[in-house]
Amino acid sequence: MNEFILAEQTHASIRAQRWEVAVLPFGATEPHNLHMPYGTDNFQVEEIGKRACAKAYAAGAKVLLLPTVPFGVNTNYFKIPGAVACSLKPTTLLHIIADIVDSLERQGIRKLLLLNGHGGNELKPFLRELHHTSSLFICLCDWYRLAADRYGDIFAAPGEHADEVETSLGLAFFGHLVHLEQADDGATTPTPFEAINRGWVSITRPWHLATTNTGLGNPHAASAEKGRRLMDVVVERLGQFLVELAQAPLTERFPYA
Repeated sequence: MNEFILAEQTHASIRAQRWEVAVLPFGATEPHNLHMPYGTDNFQVEEIGKRACAKAYAAGAKVLLLPTVPFGVNTNYFKIPGAVACSLKPTTLLHIIADIVDSLERQGIRKLLLLNGHGGNELKPFLRELHHTSSLFICLCDWYRLAADRYGDIFAAPGEHADEVETSLGLAFFGHLVHLEQADDGATTPTPFEAINRGWVSITRPWHLATTNTGLGNPHAASAEKGRRLMDVVVERLGQFLVELAQAPLTERFPYA
């Protein structure tokens, strides 16, 4: 039992504390190449949330980990089996966040971290939407950006989806669900437009055309040891931020003073 995980606690224990920061993980349920489970994004972000909150809580920060939202924005997956049943529209996701923010406000919590584990969940516009309608300080962490500067030290060829990075985390923390021998090479299909291929112009990629089997990046160099090294960096950085966030007073100039 973890004192900082809402779902594991009793009413008696939760009401006995004054919580400073709520952490809300977001994932998705979608295919990850041929070798990883559909719940990969959920398993990863929940593990990161647990470990980072444990570190912060041990340092005295009153952080509360909320249940993971297991559905994300997967509207470009509709022609791939299994994803269509688990996809939200962006506006639906906004309503979910707004309702949870309202609930937290009523409970007296004033700081919220959205911990995102799915690239399709572009949550920053929602922060702007809620900025002037909520009394909460709301911030966003896409976990895969936390240690991007260390990828070159840990991985041979990082990709984007079900790649060496995600597969390494999977092998380390839910290895019984990963079947690396079934993976393809995660090759990307280019478009005829140089501007799109080079990232100058963005599109919503139809995943069944952009990939062979939903993977983007070669996973075959992945290892559990690499996954553990990455997790250590992510947890250290996120845990320290949660401590600082919990301790910071909500002044008129917060978060700049």
